Amino acid sequence: MTTALLTDHYELTMVQAAMDAGTAERHSLFDLFTRRLPEGRRYGVLAGLGRVLKEIEKFRFDEAEIQFLAEAGIIKDNLAAWLADYKFSGDIWGYPEGEIFFPGSPVLSVEGSFAECCVLETLLLSVFNHDCAIASAASRMTSMAEGRPCAEMGSRRTHEWAAVGAARAAYVAGFAATSNLEAGRSWGVPTMGTAAHSFTLLHDTEEDAFRAQLAALGDGTTLLVDTYDEEAAIRKGVELTGGKLGAIRLDSGDLAIAARRARDLLDDLGATDTRIVVTSDLDEWQIAALRGTPVDGYGVGTSLVTGSGHPTAGFVYKLVARAESADRHAPMTPVGKKSKGKNTLGGRKFAMRRLDADGRAEAEVIGLGSAPETDGNDRYLLVDIVRDGEVVTKATLADARKRHMDSLAELPQAAVRVSRGDPAIETIILDSEGSETLNPYQAAPRPANI
Repeated sequence: MTTALLTDHYELTMVQAAMDAGTAERHSLFDLFTRRLPEGRRYGVLAGLGRVLKEIEKFRFDEAEIQFLAEAGIIKDNLAAWLADYKFSGDIWGYPEGEIFFPGSPVLSVEGSFAECCVLETLLLSVFNHDCAIASAASRMTSMAEGRPCAEMGSRRTHEWAAVGAARAAYVAGFAATSNLEAGRSWGVPTMGTAAHSFTLLHDTEEDAFRAQLAALGDGTTLLVDTYDEEAAIRKGVELTGGKLGAIRLDSGDLAIAARRARDLLDDLGATDTRIVVTSDLDEWQIAALRGTPVDGYGVGTSLVTGSGHPTAGFVYKLVARAESADRHAPMTPVGKKSKGKNTLGGRKFAMRRLDADGRAEAEVIGLGSAPETDGNDRYLLVDIVRDGEVVTKATLADARKRHMDSLAELPQAAVRVSRGDPAIETIILDSEGSETLNPYQAAPRPANI
């Protein structure tokens, strides 16, 4: 299925007008970035790159799409002919998937003709704004879990296909598994699942339900024990498995108290290896509050797939340089908005993470022009992704997970606090001479307390 119409109307009206004016083929450079992080967030997580590459591959205007656009009066014959042969032929580079980003980070740069870059805008923003919001929330949750596994189970709380992207993004940021089977098939994310309350209610007794589940899934399964009476259910689960029950799940009430009671009871019954998993509208704040309890794992749904209060990463996609012709080697003129609060830094950029002697991140350094030689305390952030229309990156989903863990480990300890705060490190902007210059992405000062 083509992804060509997953775009805004004005992308094509711009291309049509530029084509008629003779400027559509001008060699151009677009950057995708955010001017600020969601309020209180200390860092963002880049996710969705793998999905974007698949979507660009399917970005084609077939006969049906062109007919619709022509009949709606959106395109003329000259643009219809161009769209019929459309295939992105330019270059893309940016941050590898899983990398941490900050205000102003040029997480994706797209270079080619104005027309071919312009029509990708909505698709790129749609994927990255969604997936990065989910990954950023997931990273906070896994940090609060302190090594205890988190499972994504929010499919029923979002659009059916957004759920697949959410499961993938959460996995990039450290979640161990998902309940979503399509995410398992399409992306290889580990899947998990046992039974809901309806399964218990289906049977004449809770014991009958437990016996049926154990017969199907084995003693290592997870039994949901709060349909009726938690203590009775735990006792029955331990009895039926001879003390070898894999885990219990608590889904209601005061989870901290319930988990302590359950742990004491399991230990008294000799089921010392039986794990305790909790669910019930969890978010990073609740996970942090449960860190001192005997909880072994978390299942997170609604809060995760809605970005835990921030459902978009706030990315924009802006033209930052353009040539006077279609020649990809022609001189590029930096361009950018000057509007108050929405300035754009024009020009081709490099990006590095400045590290101290201990390998801790100190600053995000963004400069104009070519990257300087590193002094040993800087890490280059940009990688080639597409060259001449062909994907050149070989990074896998496993690579993205590792990249996230490595980049998160570089940040100051304050970055993984659950409390709200400013970006964990500052963003420094260097001009083409290598001198620090005005930063258009500097966080606005907080209002004084009155």
